[in-house]
Amino acid sequence: MPYVNIKITNEGATAEQKAELIAGVTSLLQRVLNKNPQTTVVVIDEVLTDNWGIGGESVTVRRLAGK
Repeated sequence: MPYVNIKITNEGATAEQKAELIAGVTSLLQRVLNKNPQTTVVVIDEVLTDNWGIGGESVTVRRLAGK
């Protein structure tokens, strides 16, 4: 039973976009690894940009600085 955890910042991914990610990852695992889509679990976690850091700065700060 594959378990895939996708983490994205909470910057407005729509329900339709998330559904496409779930379907696409499930399909990819079926095609590449012959995994059963009925037992494939995909979880999308949306993380506040204040809680996601890159290069010693939060994404919030980086976005404000235009990085």
